[in-house]
Amino acid sequence: MSRIALIAGEGNLAPAIAAALDRPLVYALDNLKPQVEARPFRLERLVPFLDELAEQGVTQAVFAGAIRRPRIEPELFDPRTLTIVPRILMGMQSGDDAALRAVLDVFEEAGISICSVDQILPDLVPGEGVLTGEPSPRDQKDAARAAEIVSGLGALDIGQGAVVAQGLCLAVEALPGTQAMLEFARLHAGLKPDPNGPGGVLYKAPKPGQDRRIDLPTIGPDTVTQAAEAGLAGIAWEAGSVILLDRAEAMRRAQAAGLFLWGRG
Repeated sequence: MSRIALIAGEGNLAPAIAAALDRPLVYALDNLKPQVEARPFRLERLVPFLDELAEQGVTQAVFAGAIRRPRIEPELFDPRTLTIVPRILMGMQSGDDAALRAVLDVFEEAGISICSVDQILPDLVPGEGVLTGEPSPRDQKDAARAAEIVSGLGALDIGQGAVVAQGLCLAVEALPGTQAMLEFARLHAGLKPDPNGPGGVLYKAPKPGQDRRIDLPTIGPDTVTQAAEAGLAGIAWEAGSVILLDRAEAMRRAQAAGLFLWGRG
């Protein structure tokens, strides 16, 4: 019988996907601490790991959650994985998206197709429209400016988010992630030209040309709380391209804090 493997990363997405699947086989890189029980595997033994999946009848896999690059230990490579090392290292040198693409290619060459998160839980990826609150015209301008910045960052494989307030970029997302970006924006909120003007917008979107089966941007209730603490007016994202975890709780927190949530077309 065909089975699906969940490659779990960190955060709340992996548990949500695991709960939606029927008897998934759950694995995680051994440098991660996912919030779901998972069997560890190492990148240095990727080919034997794929053999194990095949023996378990796995024909599909889904990647869910944040994945940090493992520290490679050359002495642990098995002979067959060693033959694909140049491809993986070339991807890692080019950026996160390229590294993930290289790994996906190896999975598919082993006969394992990759499912996207929205294939399993379509409701996790909201379409166009305002979920709560109402972005003002100035908020909409800030969101448009942030979208331009995120597009530029993504083309360089740097990050998937930016914070813009009153037309100025307060922070961009890089390797430390969204939480660090919002904390930076909170610490530098005093740089806004008009203290009584628009609070600013967090915007998230995939990188241009990104393989959307993996590493879609994610927001959730904690993101809403952090945006409120940073004094922002709301959160916007590219409609149909961003995962929203626990929508009901995210909306409740946004309403309580007076923030808007907007899937921007």
